[in-house]
Amino acid sequence: MKTFKLISMDIVEEKNEDITQRRIKLQDGLIINREDDHGRWVIEAFVDESYTDFFRTMHENEEEIIVQVKITKPSNRPATFMVKPIDINMIGEAMNVIFMGTIVDRQQEQVERVLKQLLDEGFQGEDLLEEFKKRGNESKA
Repeated sequence: MKTFKLISMDIVEEKNEDITQRRIKLQDGLIINREDDHGRWVIEAFVDESYTDFFRTMHENEEEIIVQVKITKPSNRPATFMVKPIDINMIGEAMNVIFMGTIVDRQQEQVERVLKQLLDEGFQGEDLLEEFKKRGNESKA
């Protein structure tokens, strides 16, 4: 297992067909790559008790949510996870919320989006492969 410091956490929410991010003010936090057969990660967020109702409702409803987190240092790119809260513990005037889930491969999403666009544009066979490589090289330049 590998453990990292959790620097920031945003919950991605959908409201009236708009996607927004709710910044969670962390007092502290960890993220652990369990390195298990299911590719699961554990996120522990130590937050103010003012989040109690928000996270308890989520936990009771067993909601699966999307979170974006930064680990180790603020300048790192955010990583996206699909998680569920699995435990909540009150600690004085604060609480820790423990999530478990998997990392979302944003690069894979990007590849699928480009491939779909090419198919929609009518590319097939060898032409599809060549155009895919061409656009891949353009995005790296």
